[in-house]
Amino acid sequence: MVSLEERLGYKFRNSLLLGEALTHPSLAYESAKPHFDNQRLEFLGDAVLQLILTQHLFETFPGFAEGQMTKLRTRIVSRPALEKFAKKICLGDYLLLGRGEESSGGRSRSSTLADAYESLIGAIYLDSSLETVRDIVLSHCSSELKIEDNDDPLERNPKGQLQELLQQFDVSGPTYTVIDESGPDHNKTFVSLVSWNGTDLAEGKGSSKKNSETAAAKNALSNGEWSKVVPGAHVNETEMDS
Repeated sequence: MVSLEERLGYKFRNSLLLGEALTHPSLAYESAKPHFDNQRLEFLGDAVLQLILTQHLFETFPGFAEGQMTKLRTRIVSRPALEKFAKKICLGDYLLLGRGEESSGGRSRSSTLADAYESLIGAIYLDSSLETVRDIVLSHCSSELKIEDNDDPLERNPKGQLQELLQQFDVSGPTYTVIDESGPDHNKTFVSLVSWNGTDLAEGKGSSKKNSETAAAKNALSNGEWSKVVPGAHVNETEMDS
């Protein structure tokens, strides 16, 4: 079996750090060694990941606004993304789990893999340097970072952006209604209307209900109708560019 260090391309000087990073709390509990598990390293690794990606995005995309960089960083450090990075190096195969966690499928559980990945990053940081761990992290998330300087990561999820924007003013989010459906079954066109607090914001067309809702959200962000519902609100450049 290929070792984890071979998969990482990194040799630990302190093997205890690697052991700690791979030890799930379930095993620590069963072995009556509550102070030896990967939770503290997970805490550290999360901060290291945030710093590495923040610096990388800041330096690589000078044209991105704060909101754009925040959205992209959040996506890269999300649980699904961290799970993906963990699977790239087969991290689940090397975890040290308690019997109960093992039998319940913990070795392939998304949360377990994401937490262990953060722990591993924390361990590498302590064992080496920020420069070393940066190279490893950026190699793992290289595909997620392959966007052009003029590509807006917010553009990929206009519905999420619209909801986040509106909930700054009211806890209720936007609602979507299909107001028209036309064409044959194999080539339908849907028209959706997005509304908020009783006010119609925009319509959007698409080849599916989901696509028409996405188009409606994008149009609502562009036309600024939402700002007319909120006293004193205004549309800034980031929202209009979306």
